[in-house]
Amino acid sequence: MKSETILRWGVRFYIGVFFLYLFTPLIIMGIATFNDSRFPTVSPWKGATMKWFGVLAEDGAMWDALLTSVIVAIGVLLVAVPIGVCCALFLSTVQGRGKSFLYSLMMSPLLTPGVIVGISTLIFWKGLSVNGGIVLTVIAQTTFIAAYVMLMILARLQRFDRTLEQAAQSLGATPWQTFRRVLLPYLKPAIISAAVIAFLQSFENYNTTLFVKGYDTTLTVYIASKVRTGLTPAVNALGLVMIVATVLLAIVYEVKKRRESRVVKL
Repeated sequence: MKSETILRWGVRFYIGVFFLYLFTPLIIMGIATFNDSRFPTVSPWKGATMKWFGVLAEDGAMWDALLTSVIVAIGVLLVAVPIGVCCALFLSTVQGRGKSFLYSLMMSPLLTPGVIVGISTLIFWKGLSVNGGIVLTVIAQTTFIAAYVMLMILARLQRFDRTLEQAAQSLGATPWQTFRRVLLPYLKPAIISAAVIAFLQSFENYNTTLFVKGYDTTLTVYIASKVRTGLTPAVNALGLVMIVATVLLAIVYEVKKRRESRVVKL
């Protein structure tokens, strides 16, 4: 057997094991949703049931926590994305030794443990009479999520041809027109991706949120509290619903993207 064949089958085997490792917990979680057991498990199997979806629908506290998480994530998205884009644009224009210092300074919240970010945010803003809640949660999460956005925009800017801006300005375009007509369309894919990452990072955050949430409970904090008092497969049902919704959105996006590419080719 040739070395190329061995390498090809080795890569396929590695990819297969990787995806098996990645999706097995999700598959087990989905199967546990239909187990007629008061604990989220697949063993022992006590019969198939759909009752946990009904329990999920009646769990008002969980839906309130989910709504709070969505509101916070949208708030973080609206704040973190503009800040991250502005930071990336600013760094792309800075030259010299100061650029490394500014880059390290802007990246420092991302390298700080979430517990420290949450506690320091609570202490600082409480001194300014801002108590915990949705607003403070958005502020706390934005401090490090904006760094994710900045990194994604910077990666996109590194491949940008600056002569396009010079050409636009030489043709009479103002700086704002150059940004809106040349740079912004180029950054649009990265901005959309950064917005999705910001939303997901906020939605799943626990360490920082725990200290600044106040009386507003997010989904991650609610599930963590249920772990101490006793989880039911209703949590699995919610996870399964979210997975199905995510897959459907991904399929819709991919279909739309392929249709647009076909129109461009025609």
